[in-house]
Amino acid sequence: MKKARIYIPSKTAMQSGRAKQKKWVLEFLTKDPKINPLMGWESSTDTMEEVILKFSTKEKAIEYAKANNISYKVIEPKTKEFVIKSYADNFLKN
Repeated sequence: MKKARIYIPSKTAMQSGRAKQKKWVLEFLTKDPKINPLMGWESSTDTMEEVILKFSTKEKAIEYAKANNISYKVIEPKTKEFVIKSYADNFLKN
């Protein structure tokens, strides 16, 4: 049985916005990662490692996994509280 994880990818340090954090991703787990003795890279014979599916909701991703007999694990995103501050707040003492 194929194994996968369902999650929302976190933003990179190079991004300022959160637009790409709206899509849920179903990513297959590698069955047999091996270290290439020549280059030292991690490699695998499992081509499902390269497949990344994107869904608009978590429910659609779970529905797809169930319909295709894929064992899955849902990783819930950590919520970040966004505090709106004004520039003047930098100079006021609390």
